[in-house]
Amino acid sequence: QVQLVESGGGLVQAGGSLRLSCAASGRTSSLNTEGWFRQAPGKEREFVASITWSAGITYYADSVKGRFTISRDNAKNTVYLQMNSLKPEDTAVYYCAARPGGYNTVAGQYDYWGQGTQVTVSS
Repeated sequence: QVQLVESGGGLVQAGGSLRLSCAASGRTSSLNTEGWFRQAPGKEREFVASITWSAGITYYADSVKGRFTISRDNAKNTVYLQMNSLKPEDTAVYYCAARPGGYNTVAGQYDYWGQGTQVTVSS
């Protein structure tokens, strides 16, 4: 089994930064891709960014491109999401997710999910 635990959420003013972490444990060798999704109240869960464990290939949603950076530390089995220039519209619960396959922007294609961490950006 795989467990994912997010941390690093909080309250920040517009223009500020936060760094989210997602620590993976269990049978992590079965995973190929880890992604970040977010869900605001009344909204569908949307793709934010993803990274492959081996090659480190990254993908970003257009809404965060140039502001967010996803990275991974293979030795620590941890994926990070550095969020800069935060906007109020970034406010959401952020979830990390993992799957054995490759790049995918569809939440339903991810097998493992963290508990979520709240990110609130004030104007």
